[in-house]
Order: sequence, then structure tokens, then C-alpha cells
Amino acid sequence: MTSGTTGTPAAPPAPGAGGREPRHWLRLFVMWFVLSLAADLITWYVWRPHLPPGDMSTSATGQQFDFAVLAVTGFPVVIAVLLYFAYAIVAWRAGPDDEGDGPPIHGHTKVSVTWIITTSLIVLWAFAFGTFELIVPAGAGSGEGPNPVWNLAGKTSSTWAPGQGDKLQVQVIGQQWAWTFRYPQFGGMESSKLYLPTGTPIEFHVTSLDVIHSFWAYQLGVKADANPGVDDVAYTTVHQKGTFEVRCNELCGIWHGAMYTYGNAVSPARFASWATSVRGKEAKDGLLRALPKYALTYDPTVISAIGKNLPKIDGITGAAGYYYPPSDPVTP
Repeated sequence: MTSGTTGTPAAPPAPGAGGREPRHWLRLFVMWFVLSLAADLITWYVWRPHLPPGDMSTSATGQQFDFAVLAVTGFPVVIAVLLYFAYAIVAWRAGPDDEGDGPPIHGHTKVSVTWIITTSLIVLWAFAFGTFELIVPAGAGSGEGPNPVWNLAGKTSSTWAPGQGDKLQVQVIGQQWAWTFRYPQFGGMESSKLYLPTGTPIEFHVTSLDVIHSFWAYQLGVKADANPGVDDVAYTTVHQKGTFEVRCNELCGIWHGAMYTYGNAVSPARFASWATSVRGKEAKDGLLRALPKYALTYDPTVISAIGKNLPKIDGITGAAGYYYPPSDPVTP
């Protein structure tokens, strides 16, 4: 086919309407913005309330918030990558008979600068947010170690009563293969059951008598290593009444999978009644006198010597006695 009378070939039709190339980047931006906004709104208002570990405590709520913020940050990035990939396949694919090469590209300053700035901002944001959330909440989801970086609510009180704003101390003692819990503000009484009052700041002191364990109260969003000879500190405040799981999350021997129990979050009045009752029973049966003085860590050779007193209190097994050496696979 020729054009006019010169015999020259006719020019191929120009792409797009009116012979102009579509504004691909504007199209991509509009589609990306709409999809990202929809994904972030759904994440924040629909998905966030159902994210693990829930909102039973301040630490759990904090983790749920962290997951939601990271998801809101990540979805636009994922959508940008997938959208560009899909758009390139649809808009820039070669025709059935096109076997030619694309135009050579040696560099693009604007694209390079935009890529470096965008990725740097994302990384710096993730670093700043993660560092803030790791330090400031003071144990939101992890143990703060023997010297917490951030001490919740100031100095710990040696006394506690319902309605007080002071922290309640609970010592978590791991041992193959059981958990026990001491309450120093109630005479150092010990229980195989973990009771916590709602609305009260809790200060966990986590340790072990034998090997490394990991105290994991999943629904509370609390997880702290239980190391022999180390006092690992973590904090939380329980919002809601109910039960929660307590598991060991560190492989600790043959019966590791059976090292779990359930905790109970109750009202402050009910907790005080329970703790006073257990303390009185243990004092009457002589167990409080037999227990070692409350300390942040314990010598397992001393603890094992008082195991004979434990049958006096129904349900007490584990850290106050019945010491299992690592080479003795005895089920508790």
C-alpha cells in the first residue's frame, strides 16, 4: 500500500487514541492508589480486630496493633509490585508476530532516584517503628531481661491489694516439665495455677530450675525465656476476664509437648480471695515454712530437698520440688 503518488509506505497507526501513547504511569498510580487504599481500610477496620494474639491484655493489644501497622505498610508495596507485573503483561506485551528487540535502555535517573528514596524511607520507617515498639511498651510480647530497658509504672511496690495502682509481682518458674507460680506479695505462696487480676499491671519474673524453657502466655501476648540462674522480666495488664494458655515454647526435653497449663484472669476481688485462701492453706500445712525464701533465682539442689512437702497441697507440682534432672525423662 502506498501514500499519495510518491510510492512511499504508509506510516503504521500510532498507539492510543488520537495517535498518542497512553499515560501509563498515571494509570498505574490511580489503580495502585485505589487498590492500596481499599486494602489498608479493610486491614485496619475489618482484619485488625481478628489478628492474633487478640486484645486480652495490653501486650496482646500492642502486638495486634504492630501487626496491623506493618500490614498497612506492606500492602501498598506488594500491590505496587503485582500491579506493575500484571500491567506490563497486558499493556506492553509483544504482538504475535513481533520478534524484534525492545529499545535499548541504559539508565533512567528519575527512576533510580525514586527507587532509592522510596525503599530507603520504607526501611527507615520499619526500623524506627520496630525500635519504638520494642522499647517503649516495656515487655509487650517479650522478656525485657534481668535489667529492663524500660520500667513500667516506676518502682515496684512490696504490697498489693485490690484497687491499688501498684504492680502485682508473679514469679514464673519453669522446670522439666511443669510450671509453677509464686506470689511474693502474698507471703511467697506458690501454686500450679496462674491467677491474674484484671486491670492491674503485672510484673512477671521468669526463671528456670534446670534447662532453658520459654514462658508463653499466648492470649496475653507475653513470651519470655526461662533461663536457669536468670531473672527475665516482662509486663502486661489484663483487660478481659477468661482463661488463657500457658505453654513452653523452647524444646526442653522428652515431655516438652506436655509442659502446658491454663491461666485464669479474674476480678481483683476474686483474685485476692483466691490468693489469700491458698496462702492460708499453705501456711496451715507448713508448706510456706518449707519453701525457700523468695528470690529471683533458686538453687535446684535446695528445691529438690523439699519435695516431700508438696503432696500436702493438692495440685502443687514442679518448681517447689520434684526436681527432674535433664537425664531423667519422668513425666510429672
